[in-house]
Parts: sequence; structure tokens; C-alpha cells
Amino acid sequence: MHPEFLEFIGDAELIIHNAAFDIAFLNAELSRIALARKVDELCRVLDTLALARQMHPGQRNSLDALCKRYSVDNSHRDFHGALLDARILAEVYLAMTGGQAVLTLSAESDSGRSRARQTAPSRYAEGARIIVIRPNEDELAAHEHVLALLDKASSGQTVWRRL
Repeated sequence: MHPEFLEFIGDAELIIHNAAFDIAFLNAELSRIALARKVDELCRVLDTLALARQMHPGQRNSLDALCKRYSVDNSHRDFHGALLDARILAEVYLAMTGGQAVLTLSAESDSGRSRARQTAPSRYAEGARIIVIRPNEDELAAHEHVLALLDKASSGQTVWRRL
């Protein structure tokens, strides 16, 4: 995990749907670089799934269900993709909380934030080591086997082969 990412999330609030799932992966990466801190120690985390369950108990609260409930267009969401899902979640969160009406920021506030990032010292770069673990031949073969099974099950419609 790159030190710039740690600086980016430092003192921020992450808004994540089903946060426990994503935070577990981020925390695993933090442990791999021998950083003894967890994401929720570096920033605040708001789980929109937990929020939706409080607001709409007993109802479906998947991201797709929330899009339908709050009239957020997700028709271009053919598959799970992090950037697309983040954009959709931002719109759902704003609808859920009655927050700002648009997602755009002024050029002035954007440039001010960029300057702040450039001048802020990195609190995480020192002592952080990135460990790269490369798969062996057996692991590569097992991975390829699983991909082939997924290709077969989806009738060749998996996205990663097209990328």
C-alpha cells in the first residue's frame, strides 16, 4: 500500500457500502507492510449498509436496491467495478442523507485541497516497506483454473478477459 494512499485517507471519512468487507482487505495490506495500524485508526469509516439497515429495517439494502429506492440511475452498471460503484454510492449516500445536491466541487476548493496535500508531510512513509509476493507456477495454474471455471459458468462473459 503506497504511502500516498495512507496520507490521502488520513483524517478523512471513508464512505463504504458493506465496509467490513473492504476494510478487511485494506487492513490485510497494512499488515503486509508491517504497519501496526488499522484503517479505522487512520480515519473515520461510515458504512452505508449499516446506515441503510437502520433507515430501512427488514428491506433489501444492497447497492442496487438503494439505487432503486432513491432513484439513482445505475443502468450502466453491468458488473461490479470500484470506480463506478464509488460514483453510484456517492449519489446514493447524498440521497440517503439529504446532503449536497451535486457531486462537483469548485475549481477553487479543488486547487486548495491539492496545495494542502502537496505541503502536508507524509506521516506514513518512514519505515514502510512494500512486500511483493509473486505466485509460484502451481498458484498461477490454480488461478488460471478458477478463471476458466468462471469463464465457463458465465458463458465467456467475464470482464477481466476483455480488459
